[in-house]
Amino acid sequence: MLDDMNVISQRDGSNALGLAAATPDQLVHDFEIQELELPTDIRSVVYSGMGGSSLQAELARTFPTLRVPFVISKDYSIPAFVDEHTLFFASSYSGNTEETLSSLEKARQCGAQIIIVAGGGKLLEEAKAHGDTFVVLPKAVQPRMAVFYGYRALLELLVAAKLCDASVLDTVAATVEGLKRAISQWTPDQPTATNPAKQLALQLVGKTPIVYAGPLMAPAAYKWKISFNESSKNTAWMGVLSEFDHNEFIGWSSHPIEKPFAVVDLISDMEHPRILERFEIGDRLLSGMRPKAIRVEAKGETAIEQLLYLVLFGDFVSLYLGLLNGVDPSPVELVERLKKELG
Repeated sequence: MLDDMNVISQRDGSNALGLAAATPDQLVHDFEIQELELPTDIRSVVYSGMGGSSLQAELARTFPTLRVPFVISKDYSIPAFVDEHTLFFASSYSGNTEETLSSLEKARQCGAQIIIVAGGGKLLEEAKAHGDTFVVLPKAVQPRMAVFYGYRALLELLVAAKLCDASVLDTVAATVEGLKRAISQWTPDQPTATNPAKQLALQLVGKTPIVYAGPLMAPAAYKWKISFNESSKNTAWMGVLSEFDHNEFIGWSSHPIEKPFAVVDLISDMEHPRILERFEIGDRLLSGMRPKAIRVEAKGETAIEQLLYLVLFGDFVSLYLGLLNGVDPSPVELVERLKKELG
């Protein structure tokens, strides 16, 4: 089925696969952000965002290394330490996410330095009314499909705030050609026999994927989880080593192997050597207690290239799984219904 272009075009009504193939270009979109003249020294950064609007901040857990503490907040409230020395990002693709709007109001009350990242909505209205620094994200079918736009904007803003070196923009831009070469192996015109994204999707049909990664690649595992949920309309979870070995590891041990799960390990040779050892030993010790892990090896010369590679590969796998599940990968109708119910 995945090699039938007519079926793919019928089920992929918004051309999500085509949009995924063009994603690397988002990394070199120039938002033309000027140097920020902040009125006080910044001692912490808080990034408020939900769902797909927080993913760009998750990527920043791996790269770049900031000079101040960086916290991602997914709540109606904000951390107690927020004050005038906090750079506070409020991010929502729609601009109308109620948790983010609530946290923004509290950040204003604390005197934080505000930056808005949105595609429109109330957040941009707030930014213009209060004279905040703001970035308008280009249009996309869904927030999760604009993650690299958001990531590029975040990097430009961090550079403008003098919280990281301008070279980070060149480092990320340097990944684009390699990512495009990788994507050329995953596109719909590439047959299943030679297409690893299609092959993995076929292995996951009818199962709940559980995706594991080390700390460097954990943002990719989180993106896989979200993409399985939204693009595949599939339950999925993720975990991080070595925390996994201190609790979740034991959770696999008390039931038969015939669990309706598929275990996927995202492996980067840049993780701590002991993390890599834990992946191997853990899979061996859990043999007969859980499905054998499917290893996905990151490719790239730098940690950020490997991270972005895994993010994009997961996008294609989840889109193909959605097609196999018989759904249009793009819409998230239940989320929209929930928002209406909440009023």
